[in-house]
Amino acid sequence: MVVRRPPGRRAQILAVAADRFHRSGYHQVSMTEVAAGVGITAPALYRHFRGKPELLDRAVRLGLDALACGLRGARTTGDLGAALAAVAVGHRPLGTLVQRDARLLPPARRAALRRELRADVALMTAVLRAGRPELPLPDAELLCWSALSACTGLSYQSAAPQPRRAEAVLRELVATVLAASPGGAAAHPDPAVHPGPAVHPDPAVHPGPAVAPAPVPAADPVAPGSPEPRPQARREELLAAAVRLFHQRGFDNVSTDQLGAAVGISGPSVYRHFDSKAQLLAASLVRSRERLWQEVDGAFAAAAGPEAALAAGLGAYVGFALRNGDYLGAMLSETERLAPPDRRVAVDFRRDFLRTWVGLLRRVRPEYDAVEARIRVHALFALVNDGVRNRPHSARPDLGNCLLHLGRAVLGLPGTDGGRVPAPR
Repeated sequence: MVVRRPPGRRAQILAVAADRFHRSGYHQVSMTEVAAGVGITAPALYRHFRGKPELLDRAVRLGLDALACGLRGARTTGDLGAALAAVAVGHRPLGTLVQRDARLLPPARRAALRRELRADVALMTAVLRAGRPELPLPDAELLCWSALSACTGLSYQSAAPQPRRAEAVLRELVATVLAASPGGAAAHPDPAVHPGPAVHPDPAVHPGPAVAPAPVPAADPVAPGSPEPRPQARREELLAAAVRLFHQRGFDNVSTDQLGAAVGISGPSVYRHFDSKAQLLAASLVRSRERLWQEVDGAFAAAAGPEAALAAGLGAYVGFALRNGDYLGAMLSETERLAPPDRRVAVDFRRDFLRTWVGLLRRVRPEYDAVEARIRVHALFALVNDGVRNRPHSARPDLGNCLLHLGRAVLGLPGTDGGRVPAPR
């Protein structure tokens, strides 16, 4: 007797797997869970896919194929907006799969992913410059990457909005971004903007050439007779090193020996400060969240009126992002590695942070309903978070002003010259 597999079963499996990875994180999902979601047994699932790595690879590829297909037929910026919006809505998990989970793919597949993304942006850039020939190539590429990032913001919404409404808002956002001048009214870099140290981009989404992870730099040895750093100072050093290394390599690929070497101590000495690597991850994310909230809330509180508060908060967020790209990357990629209680706290913070921005935006733009305001705020965060981490434009000296201007456009704020990225403290 020949048992025939139902037509479309592989597509059904990929849809379920993408949704599970998107909601729970790759590490938290088993093949058994995917099989149950499809209504088959785990052995039956293995007849279609060899394991979770192949499932993730194919799920990402399915979304990127849809994106490439839509962009190939684009002739105008309106076509670009329609293609990006359709993929963002029809393949909503794609953003988190690319930005958070694709780093777990084998090196060859990560390199292929980078090539595919660069090719997509090259198609977009050609269309954009055909309509705006005066636009320099680096500016056109920045606008195209920013439009792509803004659409991936939909992937981070906890609940999917109504598809037609979401597509309409995203098409408008893409049109706004692609019509912008990256530097806005600030033709020259603002002298108050200090991008800070170079940020190491996420290797899964880095659009530049593939590079091997740099060796972990050991801290300068303590000279004989020099006083040992105080425990609290060493703890702070470990928190900073942990955010950087977890972002660059992933939680599972960083050992306590590497963490210790980054601050000039042995691996076992890490346990004098933290009970486990998981506790160090949780503490490092907590510390960064506290600093983010202090900077943004301080900007909100010091402003006179909702519009000024939103502009000041945007400046504070961009300034924080320029100096803390490693935290933003670790927040996106490693939150799912936290213990359940710590993960709930992190998710609650993100929800409350978002709610604050959405409420403020609706006071400034009362014509936005809650759905549109959430889409716009998520688009803002995705645009800024990607902008500070992705080459080549992460090295632009005027990046802060560019992101500030594009952020105002995404939020629908009037004018382009309000707000300022604060200098590092």
